[in-house]
Amino acid sequence: MRTNRILSHIKEGTGVVNGWLSLPCGFSAEVMAHQGWDSLTIDMQHGLIDYPQLVEMLTAISTTPTVPLVRVPSLESGLIMKVLDAGAYGVIAPLINSAEDARALVAACRYPPLGVRSFGPHRAMLYAGNDYVTHANHELLVLAMIETREGVANLEEILAVEGLDGIYIGPADLALSHGKTPGFDHDDGELDAIIQRLVDGCRQQGKIVGIHNGSAAHAREMLARGCDLVTVSSDARMLVAGSSSILQEMQREATGKAGY
Repeated sequence: MRTNRILSHIKEGTGVVNGWLSLPCGFSAEVMAHQGWDSLTIDMQHGLIDYPQLVEMLTAISTTPTVPLVRVPSLESGLIMKVLDAGAYGVIAPLINSAEDARALVAACRYPPLGVRSFGPHRAMLYAGNDYVTHANHELLVLAMIETREGVANLEEILAVEGLDGIYIGPADLALSHGKTPGFDHDDGELDAIIQRLVDGCRQQGKIVGIHNGSAAHAREMLARGCDLVTVSSDARMLVAGSSSILQEMQREATGKAGY
């Protein structure tokens, strides 16, 4: 089976630089993949992407060594299985608040005996190899998003779930759940301390921890503070930043309007 280079980077201690795809376009996904990202996450939760577009984007990414991940919109097991069958090498699931949620996530992602995933990896076998089923339980990444007060409180129980590789911190929803303005690179002492507790908890349990960042500088800081995987910006935000930069150079007013 094709090696999951994310796991290799983490074992080597080099960290993973992850890009984020919100736009429903195979060509833009291919362009991003050719830039040298360690991994790219296709966002089916807040991105404008449905299943046929997902397959097109996964196919485009597979023209490069970049590892494809998918953030699913929910714990709906049928969709999670279809995402993996299409060739995703990892799943990030939102709003994991309890060990029960984490067990449901693992069950959908892992073949028996670790889970209940059904057999049918048609495109996944084309991408990964004919021995996919033999190695999938150990090569595919399963991350639970911790982004609520409840998730923070139940971190230890969540991390104890067999088959869960680690967590992905969602700073925006984490801020909302604590009565703060949503955002990524928090200077707020309370939120920063909570995020560090999450990182430290994963380190103590030998689990992977990733986090969303708004800037490369903050992403580098989070790697230094113990994160294994850092996401920097998104395809949509990069379009805004690039357009604004060019318009300013051309002495035109840039609106700077940006989505998520």
